[in-house]
Amino acid sequence: MNWNEEVDVIIAGSGGVLAGAYTAAREGLDVAVFEASDKFGGTTAYSGGGMWFPCNPVLKRAGVDDTVEDALTYYQSVVGDRTPKDIQEAFVRGGAPLVEYLEQDANIEFALLPWPDYYGKAPKAKIDGMRHMTAAPLTAEEVGSLRDLLRPPLDTDRLGAPLPESLIGGQALIARLVMAISAYPNASLHLNSTLVELVVEDGAVTGAVVERDGQRIAVRARRGVVLGTGGFEANEEMRKEFGVPGSAEDTMGVPTNIGLGLRAAIAAGADVDLVDQAWWSPGITHPDGRSTFSLWITGGIFVDSNGERFVNESGPYDRIGRTALGALEEGNLGLPYWIIFDDREGEVPPIKSTSVTVVEAEEFVAEGLWHSADTLQELAEKIGVPSNSLAATVARYNGFVADGVDLDYGRGDEAYDRAFFGGHSPMVPIESGPFHAAALGLSDLGTKGGIRTDAVGRALDRSGAPIAGLYASGNTMAAPSGEAYPAGGNPIATSMLFSHLAVQDIAKADRALRAIDNDSAISS
Repeated sequence: MNWNEEVDVIIAGSGGVLAGAYTAAREGLDVAVFEASDKFGGTTAYSGGGMWFPCNPVLKRAGVDDTVEDALTYYQSVVGDRTPKDIQEAFVRGGAPLVEYLEQDANIEFALLPWPDYYGKAPKAKIDGMRHMTAAPLTAEEVGSLRDLLRPPLDTDRLGAPLPESLIGGQALIARLVMAISAYPNASLHLNSTLVELVVEDGAVTGAVVERDGQRIAVRARRGVVLGTGGFEANEEMRKEFGVPGSAEDTMGVPTNIGLGLRAAIAAGADVDLVDQAWWSPGITHPDGRSTFSLWITGGIFVDSNGERFVNESGPYDRIGRTALGALEEGNLGLPYWIIFDDREGEVPPIKSTSVTVVEAEEFVAEGLWHSADTLQELAEKIGVPSNSLAATVARYNGFVADGVDLDYGRGDEAYDRAFFGGHSPMVPIESGPFHAAALGLSDLGTKGGIRTDAVGRALDRSGAPIAGLYASGNTMAAPSGEAYPAGGNPIATSMLFSHLAVQDIAKADRALRAIDNDSAISS
């Protein structure tokens, strides 16, 4: 093979996988980061930047009462046997050491972001949210010219909104990691550089073909390649091929998440798992036809094609999405489905977090996405559901509100349901006309199926053996959480942790090889 460039480690992607790039640089390895788009950050930069790392130093300094054993009990009770136990354990136990490692760098700072575990009734669930954190905010002045190289928030990307004055969540996390990596002369970061092929020699991955600014170059990786290129949620053909429901139009993943890293790994012999899965959510449908990740529902009910409730509207978003998928498969739900609410907050749906800002109501009305009527019967006719059924559904729900107990779907029974209500019940009656309906669809935060790995992120072939030189993390790997979503911050945490573990494994092997070389030199 004629190589154009050589490094110790190739990192493909620039979301949470940057934790692996930082680790490589800090451990003295020559590392090159290749990002396919013209901005660093991937889907992580769009996100709230949450990380689920139980018992980490940030939480310990806050005096949190928790143990890793309790967190592991919770996680494994939720995930079950869908994924290997050693990978589950590596995820739960590895977070705290990673945070300790990262915090030693002055550029990297974290802050508490309490967020309840998503299965509040599972054994050892942490309902006060104290297994979760985020990156500490940064001002635009602190970031300087780097900000022009960071993927902007969704409102800027999709609506052209001005950049906010400060960087928070995923934006802050990516900025901090890039600043930390940039301090090392043995690290390089490249935009507009797409990994399109892995080079395999004698069964080992020895490098990659990278398309940079329209030209293809061969880059040798002396020690390993770590794939963190996200999922394939933006690739409609791959979604259909692997049976992922929904649409690429409704994903929150970045447009460059089209599965090239996964395709390259499969061609190199990697096995895959969970490729029909995604991190689901309900999504408010915007006038451009796209449905975006939505949570913080402060009123209303979701109804299916029969005008009946089918889910706990205040529950964790992935579970709502999965329930909606089940109803779609059974034929009881169509797209769009509807949130029904009264006029106590006006005609804007009672959804406080819609990922992309809700534009003028007139645009939603013009596209047939929002409807209003003086009576529930009239509203039902406008959205095409049985009028008697909708009225009966609302009356039944209002009865539950009055009694304080949702006998159908348990709305308010878990801590997450009440997280946006100061611990109080999230149930609000629907009684003040005019009545409103807003269209909802199925959104996702990205696919979660990919390369099957071991507990340090080594890619496995179809016989279960590691492929030398190839590692995966984040949504490019098969998620440790299987078909569950145990807690907020699992996707980013998976990307950060397994890229870190991968590079630690690479660094360990590098030190061993160097020791052998030194011994040989001394002997000679």
